[in-house]
Amino acid sequence: MIPESFSVRDKVIVITGALGLLGTTYSDGFSQCGAHVVIVDLDGEICAQRAREIGQKNSTQPLGVKCDITQKEQVKKMVQEVISQFGRIDVLVNNAQSRTTEKYFAPLESYPLEEWERVMKVDVNGMFLCAQAVAREMEPRGMGSIINISSIYGVVSPDQRIYEGATYKGKQINTPLVYSTSKGAVISFTRYLATYLAKYGIRVNTVTPGGVYSGQNETFVKQYSQRCPLGRMATPEEIFYTVHFLASDASSYITGHNLIVDGGWTIW
Repeated sequence: MIPESFSVRDKVIVITGALGLLGTTYSDGFSQCGAHVVIVDLDGEICAQRAREIGQKNSTQPLGVKCDITQKEQVKKMVQEVISQFGRIDVLVNNAQSRTTEKYFAPLESYPLEEWERVMKVDVNGMFLCAQAVAREMEPRGMGSIINISSIYGVVSPDQRIYEGATYKGKQINTPLVYSTSKGAVISFTRYLATYLAKYGIRVNTVTPGGVYSGQNETFVKQYSQRCPLGRMATPEEIFYTVHFLASDASSYITGHNLIVDGGWTIW
């Protein structure tokens, strides 16, 4: 028998970057568990369509909201829309991150400053704006859970050797310095917020995924897997299970923690 504390039924859960690989898994998973999911991303029509689909499938009341999280007024409007429909926000999953471009994979020696600023604006500034706006709504209720998504490359440096011959959708890939920097910032951001918001009963934690399989070529998958103690990449569902735990009351005494889900990658 599963204790009731693990349930997220009827919780209002805001997910940023909800149309991406992990965001889609989070919204599907939480909706299947009976939560009222708020799907936040840049394309409002697709957000609304996804909300209708998972609502019909799971008999929940999801909401799709268009929002550029780098714009303070849009974030404020998004939060107001959620409060107008549900009256509260129980959980924020700060999942959105910048989209990759050709410049994103440029070498360090010639990395464009404008690309660095674009990534930091989404991955760090956007996370700050969402947490700030949602925390204001959680504070009067004296409860809430904020879950910030980082990466193992915010904890350890990439092993550049695994990117030799690595491609994704036919394009050469690597992990640039700006990615590691932004994801490292997420962990410090979480720790500060956890101490600041504790007096309001708001918990703040980080989930740090290892590499998640999403169609990388065989060369990369093999080289990554050989470097990982469990010998494989993660599935999106395995990351969701951890996020679910931190969203539930079963984690009520956990705050300021960085929960690493990496198949053992960071122990070597």
